Amino acid sequence: MTVRSHRRKFIQNTVLAASSLAVGKELSVPFVGEENSNYRNTSPYSLMREVMRYRKIDAYANAYADEGIARKQMDFADRLGIEKLILSVPIAREMGRTPEEIRKYNDLVIRSVKRYPERLRGQFTLSPFFFKESVDEMKRCIEEGMVGLKLHNQFKINDPVVYPVIEQFIPYRMMIHVHGESQLGVGGHRMKYDVHNTPTISVPEDFAEVAKRYPEAMFQYAHIGGGGDWEYACKAFADYPNIFVDVGGSNNGGYMVDFAVETLGEDRVFFGTDSSYYQAVGNILSCDLTVRQKEKIFFENYNTILKKSGRGFSDDKNN
Repeated sequence: MTVRSHRRKFIQNTVLAASSLAVGKELSVPFVGEENSNYRNTSPYSLMREVMRYRKIDAYANAYADEGIARKQMDFADRLGIEKLILSVPIAREMGRTPEEIRKYNDLVIRSVKRYPERLRGQFTLSPFFFKESVDEMKRCIEEGMVGLKLHNQFKINDPVVYPVIEQFIPYRMMIHVHGESQLGVGGHRMKYDVHNTPTISVPEDFAEVAKRYPEAMFQYAHIGGGGDWEYACKAFADYPNIFVDVGGSNNGGYMVDFAVETLGEDRVFFGTDSSYYQAVGNILSCDLTVRQKEKIFFENYNTILKKSGRGFSDDKNN
């Protein structure tokens, strides 16, 4: 093709493009959020108005020693209408090996809550390897206003060493929040590859076993999002009404929230972020659920748990 042909082709395309723009301007329709009262007589959709219509309790928030990070956390909460946050320290791997260390982490949560006492509540951690100290620490933390127990992966939740702690905790009628794991699998079977987790991390079958043993206890499986096999986990929990899940975590599947509600019921699913704020809010907003179901997941389900121990929030946002 000659240079002249290229030039002719360029001019033709330019004219066509300009014509399209002119026609498009006359026939333009509003974009999402653009005001145009003549377009089907509908109001413009505002994503942030939709975000802010729901009260929210973050059932999986982290406590931070650094005040700057804590302020950023509250900034995210303010922007996304997260009214209350349930804090805990992620005690992972070799952390919290002595009662003294455990107390230090719980003191961090207590200090964090005191920064924003109207917005934050705390969960404490324990080491069942030290039973007497655990009972004393349990009483201390509950007297300080804590609202739940958070366990990590130094021991499986169905390890007999944990049973006495669960039995001591049941009368308080509070949530036992446990960091578990369900590796991605094929055909309902978990892969055997090494994902660098400790061998004592709790898997769905461990939750099912302890839930069956203690039907009067309440267990929260931490963040079904974040890369784990959420379908496998939810199926494993389906027959145990005292196992709840939060939908926190990053890198989440688009159908995850819908599947959790379909499998577990709308009363056993909590909103939670694990510091993935936008993902957690967006996943619930975009799922195929009713407004009423979203209201329950965002706020009411976890508040119902808090009310069992007399530590729930008012149903009236202004009180």
